[in-house]
Amino acid sequence: MSRSVDTYNGWYAYHDFRKIDWNKWKSLKPSHRQQMIQELQKKAEEYQKTEDDNKGSFAQYAVLSHEADLMLIHLRPTIEELNEVKFGWDKTGFADFTTASYSFLSVVELSAYTIPPGVDPLDDPVFRARLQPILPKTQYVCFYPMNKRRVGNDNWFMLPIEERRKMMKSHGMIGRQYEGKVRQIVTGSTGLDDWEWGVSLFSDDPLYFKKLVYEMRFDEASARFGEFGSFYIGNRLTMDGLTSLLTDNING
Repeated sequence: MSRSVDTYNGWYAYHDFRKIDWNKWKSLKPSHRQQMIQELQKKAEEYQKTEDDNKGSFAQYAVLSHEADLMLIHLRPTIEELNEVKFGWDKTGFADFTTASYSFLSVVELSAYTIPPGVDPLDDPVFRARLQPILPKTQYVCFYPMNKRRVGNDNWFMLPIEERRKMMKSHGMIGRQYEGKVRQIVTGSTGLDDWEWGVSLFSDDPLYFKKLVYEMRFDEASARFGEFGSFYIGNRLTMDGLTSLLTDNING
């Protein structure tokens, strides 16, 4: 018999993708650009204080594809707090020189597939840290949305729970081979966005993304039931790195 699986939910996540209008940005006087960069610096300091207080997390990346120039990831305990962060950033001067090319709203999720029997994740410090994670400070991130297929005999949600659990265990065994090389944060988005899950992978070597995703292609949970959206690869930006990106080799 098919039935749902319990999920444990933590912080809400907002992935914000931005395209920069470089022509418009470069047309500014250097003093105006510097003023806006200082405003971004203050925002980054606010986000860092929130992270230091364990009330959320933040990371920013340069996106290595045409879909976007920047990826901003925010984690907060509530949607209301995410809204404050989103609109606060939108009100910065620099935001006027960007357009939102994509966004993704979700919530950090652990399913009962991954929880040992008898363990309450909300009472266990290790699992609580997974539900309220600090974004890893690795050099690279890979983000993609995904669904479980619901077509004919390949309908994930009509399979007996025991069969799904068996496949997810096999799926998880592949991921564990990359422990220490890749960190994964899975966020649930059913009812919140157009996809069912978002997957954020973090590593200091982007080749591990390729190896991990490719290997999982041969796992039944992905081969039969996985449907994937666009993949976004980002290079982590410190505030100094973002400043360099916005100022280096710009005339004026």
